[in-house]
Amino acid sequence: MNRSKALIVILAVGFSLATAGAASACPVCVGDTDSQMAQGTNNAILFMLGMVALVQGGLIALFISVRRRTKELRQRREQFQLVEGGAR
Repeated sequence: MNRSKALIVILAVGFSLATAGAASACPVCVGDTDSQMAQGTNNAILFMLGMVALVQGGLIALFISVRRRTKELRQRREQFQLVEGGAR
């Protein structure tokens, strides 16, 4: 490794160490649960869980509807009788 590459690596490591304080965890991760950021994160999580529940509920309703329609179609098919012989 030549000197210019070594200098770039040293500067990159030094810059990373110097800015480590600015890249620290957010208040939610640190433990400040009363902050607006923590409340917003909690609201976002609840919203996403609600969307998952809504989509799953829609899928369940779809399958129930398909099952009910197939049952009705089977009952209609059973009502028809086959006419043997037909017209001559």
